[in-house]
Amino acid sequence: MAGNAAYDWDAFDSEDYLEHNYANLHDEDRKILNFVRDFLCGQSFDPETRGVDVGTGTNLYPALAMLPFCQEINLLEFSAANRNWLLNQLRHYSKNWDSFWQVLSEQEIYRTVARPRERLHRITTVRKWDILDPDPEQKWDLGTMFFVAESITSFHEEFTAAIGKFCALLRPGAPFAMTFMENSSGYEVGGRPFPALRIDVTDVREEMSGLGNGLEFHRVDVGAQPLRDGYSGMILVHGHVK
Repeated sequence: MAGNAAYDWDAFDSEDYLEHNYANLHDEDRKILNFVRDFLCGQSFDPETRGVDVGTGTNLYPALAMLPFCQEINLLEFSAANRNWLLNQLRHYSKNWDSFWQVLSEQEIYRTVARPRERLHRITTVRKWDILDPDPEQKWDLGTMFFVAESITSFHEEFTAAIGKFCALLRPGAPFAMTFMENSSGYEVGGRPFPALRIDVTDVREEMSGLGNGLEFHRVDVGAQPLRDGYSGMILVHGHVK
């Protein structure tokens, strides 16, 4: 077992991770997109809503899910390699994300965004961020954190801290969505091992019991083409921060 600080996150192979996880739209991500899209479409947002995605990595679909609702989106990422990847993608994101946008566009509000590439480039900022550092003074109005808390450490205390600090980034009542790999045994990126903590829906419920209202939990089974070996499914929780 090892904590977050034991790994060289700046050496993360962004292209390798993208190729294995997001080069194509997998059934598991499609289902999560459907849940998140419909949840967000059921919310009421101010025109000046500020959105945040924590630990973005090479995953643009949380930001795309927030795109119609936000005046500004911040992508908070610790890894220098992933920040560089994000800056390149935001100039004009690659075609693989079109299939993700197509799923989102099954709801009319997404179809009102005529040029999603241009809008994402215009309103999005990439910032260096360590989710395990002290809480900032600023607050966001909408937040996502996908496959982060259980995938940056094998220590339960750091898993708990990441969830709590994510919720602390959001103003009271703010809608949010978080996802987790279920029973992950760790993963390899570009030949380097990275950590994971084995968690399930019960663990997520316990962590969120004092942090959110109106919580809904969804478990998504491993699809016909698993992303990799060593996990049993995906977990989504959405609701509002207390």
